[in-house]
Amino acid sequence: MSPDVDLTIPKRDRHRLLSLDSRLFEFAAGRNWPAAEPVLPRLSRSANHGVLWFATAAAMAASRTPRSRRAAARGLASLTLASLTINTLGKRSVRRTRPVLDPVPLVRQLKRQPFTTSFPSGHSASAAAFATGVALESPAWGAAVAPIAWSVALSRVYTGVHFPSDVLAGAALGAGAAFAVRGLVPTRAQVVPPARPRAQVPALPDGEGLVMVANTASGTAERVRALHDGLPLAEIVECEPTDIRAELEKAAARATVLGVCGGDGTVNAAAEIALRHGVPLAVLPGGTLNHFAYDLGVEGARDLTRAVQQGEAVRVDAGRFSSDGREGVFVNACSLGVYPELVRERERWSRRIGGWPAGVVGALRVLRADRHPLEAEFRGRTRPLWLLFVGNGTYHRMGLTPGRRTDLADGQFDVRVVHGGRRPALRLLAAAIAGPLTRSPAHAAVQVGRLHLSGVAPGTLLAYDGEVTDVQGEVTLEKLPEALTVYRPLPGN
Repeated sequence: MSPDVDLTIPKRDRHRLLSLDSRLFEFAAGRNWPAAEPVLPRLSRSANHGVLWFATAAAMAASRTPRSRRAAARGLASLTLASLTINTLGKRSVRRTRPVLDPVPLVRQLKRQPFTTSFPSGHSASAAAFATGVALESPAWGAAVAPIAWSVALSRVYTGVHFPSDVLAGAALGAGAAFAVRGLVPTRAQVVPPARPRAQVPALPDGEGLVMVANTASGTAERVRALHDGLPLAEIVECEPTDIRAELEKAAARATVLGVCGGDGTVNAAAEIALRHGVPLAVLPGGTLNHFAYDLGVEGARDLTRAVQQGEAVRVDAGRFSSDGREGVFVNACSLGVYPELVRERERWSRRIGGWPAGVVGALRVLRADRHPLEAEFRGRTRPLWLLFVGNGTYHRMGLTPGRRTDLADGQFDVRVVHGGRRPALRLLAAAIAGPLTRSPAHAAVQVGRLHLSGVAPGTLLAYDGEVTDVQGEVTLEKLPEALTVYRPLPGN
């Protein structure tokens, strides 16, 4: 019995294709697959409603590596697009009946038969979309997930709920969805930071001359061990947060290369000391966000080891602020307004409930508090501001996703302003959604090389790279172009 399908191809060719499809289905049904009987039906059921793929994504994210988390997110985004396409277009465009189950052994058949049309296979589309999306971000994870995805697709023919062409069409659609997502949101490998301006630095094949200071409070032990495996002659200094600055000062005085492993505040201290001592910096990500290291292209010990061994480095910009005799350096960003208050609230709660929950609690407490916006003269006008964000380099954002920089030596500050007014939470959310292209009475974005504020009230908080200080009166922010030399792997080497 041929399946009932309406395809816009010649009748004779259509009959041949459907006849071949049916013969392939009957051939698969007649094969004896003893090893598959206890596995494939269960695997097919586990993929219902994407449960298998959500569980796989959760397991990948639990590994806590940035690439794994990105691969999991990309896989789920690809799956979502494939599912929407199947359910809104695929199933409704081609109304094909399911195969007749007579040739399929009863032990293989699903207890609950699907009631939707047969073409294309939604399970195969979801499996291919998830596996392809994961592989585009992380080939290693893609290789691990691919056999599972292939087995899910195969199970749909094995259990008798789809013809082979349903599975092939679904898989092609799922892979296409993954590539469509990549077109909308490029993978990190596609957005490689430019390898400029290159810096002449010593190559340390065994790590001799590198002094790595690690903040033990950031849980850096495993990462430092991995670095030491690749650079066995590197000197490792592990210390408590209260001793970080003193140990960095001592390390910079004797090191050929100053290394640091920790969060944003630890990296900030190392950058300031490296600038002052005139030594190159090697950053091993060891905190929660690690913006600076990730924007450089250093995601772990393997990346940094390669750069140090081969002597690969670039010069990057730093930012400097000054106010009422106080100065500071930042490599990521500094801000005034509600964000410094959020940083303080996050630090207050993080030891009790952890970093990410503390950030959520801090944001809720800051936005619910009864407060007045910051008053400052900005670009010739005195105005109320809920937030003034100054990024060291241009950030590229897409909606509410975290921003990143592809050029750390562009000579620009990325300035985002949320003007004062009623309902600060709504204004801040609108600015986050609008991203860098916003121009409105409530928020704006500009790129400048220098910034000057005046009329800042005493006790106003300023956050820089996760640290907080108070400023008043005149606040000046200026670029230090290409001031800092940093190790990072260079593409093509």
